[in-house]
Amino acid sequence: MAGPVSPVLSSAQLALLAERGVERTAEVGETLYEIGDERYPFIAILEGEAVVLDGAGEEIARHGAAGFLGEINLLTGQTVFVTAVVTQRMRYIALDREVLRQLLFEDSSLSDLLLSTFVERRELLQRRQGIGVEIVGRRESADTRRLLDFARRLRLPYTWTDPEQDRDGAAPARVRGGAEPPLVRLPGGVELRNPSNGVLSRALGIGRELAPREEVDLVVVGGGPAGLGAAVYGASEGLDTLIVESTVLGGQAGASRRIENYLGFPAGISGTELVSRAATQARKFNARIASPYRARALQPGADRHVVKLEDGNEVAARAVLLATGAQYRRLPVAGLGGYEGISVFYAAGPLEGQLCAGQRAAVVGGGNSAAQAAIWLARGGALVTLLHRRGELRETMSQYLIDDLARYGVAVRDRSEIAALHGEAGQLRAVTLAEGSELPFAFLFLFLGADPCTDWLADVVARASDGFILTGSEAAADGLLETSVRGVYAAGDVRAGSIKRCATAVGEGAAVVRFVHEHLARTTVASGDVLR
Repeated sequence: MAGPVSPVLSSAQLALLAERGVERTAEVGETLYEIGDERYPFIAILEGEAVVLDGAGEEIARHGAAGFLGEINLLTGQTVFVTAVVTQRMRYIALDREVLRQLLFEDSSLSDLLLSTFVERRELLQRRQGIGVEIVGRRESADTRRLLDFARRLRLPYTWTDPEQDRDGAAPARVRGGAEPPLVRLPGGVELRNPSNGVLSRALGIGRELAPREEVDLVVVGGGPAGLGAAVYGASEGLDTLIVESTVLGGQAGASRRIENYLGFPAGISGTELVSRAATQARKFNARIASPYRARALQPGADRHVVKLEDGNEVAARAVLLATGAQYRRLPVAGLGGYEGISVFYAAGPLEGQLCAGQRAAVVGGGNSAAQAAIWLARGGALVTLLHRRGELRETMSQYLIDDLARYGVAVRDRSEIAALHGEAGQLRAVTLAEGSELPFAFLFLFLGADPCTDWLADVVARASDGFILTGSEAAADGLLETSVRGVYAAGDVRAGSIKRCATAVGEGAAVVRFVHEHLARTTVASGDVLR
């Protein structure tokens, strides 16, 4: 079935693209790009028509004159998950990806049109079966759940097959090809046996591969709003800047269905679009982004600090920003791991929304993220109950979201804490609350706050009793955002006392750059170098 009608380009936008791109023609039946293609260009159609197909040859969408092809992987570097074939003789403009990224900053109306459409198309692909990577693995396997969680966080279209429950008449997946699950099949047919997140990411063309040792002015550990803010301002002001992210860009903000209180976006903006814009902006100023690379240790030095990564790589930097954010808290109940990634989730995306349609789902938490997820699921047709442990939502949630919960029919249950889960083979059936009542839920979404990702730092920098990083006067440091180690800074959710808001994190990340410049100026003078 064809997808929804896509926006079209104006004559002025087509003329602008023609100035930067190359005009080409294609005959009926010609393939413009196919599944697994790593470098296909942005295509704007002047005349003719093309159809977009999945791996089985089923039509996803059809684009004609003034339409355009492509989705978010044009900006992220991912391989393509679909095939485009000419159905009517075409005359079109082909635009290199790097040129497209640059153009998005020069024309705001074109940027708005393309970015919002790219995000919508990615969400459409996520809702279709048989597109993207195929993950083959038993549901009880921790590695299978790891790969599924990574695919969700990366917003990859994917299909999951449990070889123990293969009902399509084919041989069990673990027998085909002789590989024991978990197995990942990439678009184009390449198979990876139990790949690490980093191996899978780079096999899909996502993220930069680091040299064994990198030397930079500023290394940003963490790619959430604070890290991206620092990268944009640092790189734009001439600092050789590298972001190292352990999972996927965006942090918790990137998983938000819609951020409606971010300055400058009165209609709201999805976390995916905000992060895509920020990452593209950082790359525009030549900031490098490497993911997933997990930091394992920080070694302070006189001239450079060294961040050691899990794969043996290391980054030597004149200044370090710790923007690792926080990780989701888990329910303290028995057997939770067996449900995670199957019927218990920590974010509500298109796939989860589709799974929950017409079924009972519980969202646990009293913050804005919990409300946004509950509203999103309810709008998609789920029967949603919000469970929180406080007596009043107003203690922790913005009023406009409390109003929206009522508007979209989300039931709210105060003073409720889950004590036990009930289900079989990873599929939730019901939960028991601490006060003894049992409620039927098929899905559970947890938004319980987060703990700081700081264990890897050990005692290198001063931390509060709860693990958050101390800065400024609390760390006996000169700068507001500097830690107890000179030249090492902290910003965003990981910093003790920070305001847990996306805009605040961006502001802190940007502010760090000023302190970095001051630090580099001091160390340059101290080392006897001549200032330029």
